[in-house]
Amino acid sequence: MTRKILVTSALPYANGAIHLGHLVEYIQTDIWVRFQKMRGQECWYVCADDTHGTPIMLRAEKDGITPEALIDRVHGEHSRDFAGFHVAFDNFHTTHSEETRTCANEIYARLQAAGLIEKRTIEQYYDPVKQMFLPDRFIKGECPKCHAKDQYGDNCESCGAAYTPNDLIEPYSAVSGAKPELRQSEHYFFKLSDPRCQQFLRRWTQGEGRLQNEAANKLQEWLGAEGENNLTDWDISRDAPYFGFEIPDAPGKYFYVWLDAPIGYMGSFKNLCAKKGLDFDEYWKPGSQTELYHFIGKDILYFHALFWPAELEHAGYRTPSKVFAHGFLTVDGAKMSKSRGTFITAESYLQQGLNPEWLRYYYAAKLSNTMEDIDLNLDDFIARVNSDLVGKFVNIASRSAGFIVKRFAGQLTTCDESLAAFIAIRERSSGVADLLEGREFGKAIREIMALTDLANQYVDSVKPWELAKQEGRENELHAACTNALNLFRQLAILLKPVLPALTAKVEAFLNVAPFVWNDVASTLAAGHAINTYEHLMTRIDKKQMDALVEANRDTLAPAPQPAPQKHAEKQEKAAAVAAAQAAVPSEAGTHITIDDFMKVDLRIARIAEASHVEGADKLVRLVLDIGPLGTRQVFAGIKAAYDPEQLVGRLTMMVANLAPRKMKFGMSEGMVLAASDPDSQTPGIFLLSPDAGAQPGMRVK
Repeated sequence: MTRKILVTSALPYANGAIHLGHLVEYIQTDIWVRFQKMRGQECWYVCADDTHGTPIMLRAEKDGITPEALIDRVHGEHSRDFAGFHVAFDNFHTTHSEETRTCANEIYARLQAAGLIEKRTIEQYYDPVKQMFLPDRFIKGECPKCHAKDQYGDNCESCGAAYTPNDLIEPYSAVSGAKPELRQSEHYFFKLSDPRCQQFLRRWTQGEGRLQNEAANKLQEWLGAEGENNLTDWDISRDAPYFGFEIPDAPGKYFYVWLDAPIGYMGSFKNLCAKKGLDFDEYWKPGSQTELYHFIGKDILYFHALFWPAELEHAGYRTPSKVFAHGFLTVDGAKMSKSRGTFITAESYLQQGLNPEWLRYYYAAKLSNTMEDIDLNLDDFIARVNSDLVGKFVNIASRSAGFIVKRFAGQLTTCDESLAAFIAIRERSSGVADLLEGREFGKAIREIMALTDLANQYVDSVKPWELAKQEGRENELHAACTNALNLFRQLAILLKPVLPALTAKVEAFLNVAPFVWNDVASTLAAGHAINTYEHLMTRIDKKQMDALVEANRDTLAPAPQPAPQKHAEKQEKAAAVAAAQAAVPSEAGTHITIDDFMKVDLRIARIAEASHVEGADKLVRLVLDIGPLGTRQVFAGIKAAYDPEQLVGRLTMMVANLAPRKMKFGMSEGMVLAASDPDSQTPGIFLLSPDAGAQPGMRVK
């Protein structure tokens, strides 16, 4: 039976360029959708630009254009970049559309009728110069916890503390630099604290495998134990001036961007339905037998697994079948950085002439169905693409195709399907399909490359290039090259969701119709004519990567930021403190500053998994749960002191921002803390443990 599937990716914000971090999600989703379509499923992939909010309004004002002109321009840029990386949306729309407005108004009206919208007066910071209420991210000041300067109004980037703008010391407007004033305003709230929402979300987040285990566990923490009411009501309105949809019957009040952003999925699909004659209600009505999947980053899990399903449920719509959250992208083991040139935009990658399918393949080789971060190691990127795609996969065709065209008029002979490589591909292709269905792309790629190795072993064993030099062995040469090209064809079918452009070239070269998944079970018939082979893919040159990094390196001085009032006095005070600290005598090399210490991100971690490492005398493999930061794999030299089975469930401490280290056993993504004294008569190893009450993810400071 054909499945009916609707798939979305998170909506890119229309206030900036697409970069390689964004592309992790869109490439992941695109691979999954292409696989479904190859299987014959009716699968629709929709997305849209997220176009509302204060940042859009201020950016347009800065550029001297209307918000509508800004989002139109960015929509063109985003469409270009997605197409450049072969991300094939069935519809890429905008949230600033009548379809989204209609859906937002209807959902709001239904929630209001259900008694889940409440109006109340709140105090909020107001910029007297700009004459606007300020979102938390547009208020800056001194962190109330660690006293770092120029921190945002919702959390500190230095110590990680979360707070409200009211907690900031000496707050100032990031828009004008003025000291903000607290003023009262009437706001609209979605009552997530209502028992109906609480009870529904407890069922929904823990049932039917809708979420990955780590996501479900995180939501359980947010919801608290049965009987607790940890969810607060959600402020869904903003005051003018604001770029967005005005709330019906509430002049000067606008829907908060996060209310209508996920509704943009509905708006984009409604727009597609009008184009394709699809039934919108079939996919969104309660009890629908269609499937709805959201691919998102783990940083927006809260919105997609709490607010969004609660909205849909109580407005009379179906809820998502599953929400798939992924981790973040690091480059060479660290956050993307403009100063290092690793904050790489999609546009610059393409402008440098780099093949987008190199990146698609590398991401696929790294991705799993968990929320773990993935690392784009530039040296490994070059080595893996050159080895796997060029040295192994493309090499099969390049060593065989020329002989078929030159010696046999481009026609194949009978294929020997009893060869071990053919049998292996037929038997293991269903396993590859299961891995792709389950978003275990890295495992699927490893399996496909293992099959590619078998195909190459066959080519190496028959040596077509030597057969071609020997008289009387024409039939053997014809058979060897035919077998090789049929193996190449089958591997191309398995790789098609990942490498759609390369596969299109393969289809043209082999003179066949576009591959579908079931084609892997067949071979090309004797007498089938192929076209002249043209080289399919080049190797990556390290100079290309060096040029890409250099092109993205930010060598400009940072733009001046609006200064808070009394900034000169604060600078003078800071200089005096620094001078006083410098006057304190210290033994060279023994002291560090508090700023040095704060650079080390120490976190509470729960040991989720612990196992022996085959071939290692001292190492234990740990999977550490660090709360909102997800999970990390760490290899720790504690085998002599601890039985891995006894470690599972234990709380410890780890360094969470240590650069990942590639070991022969895998990537180690941090360090656990332990005490030892090698000079002692009993120099044991002792893992550090926090006091009772500590929770995974808490910062140690």
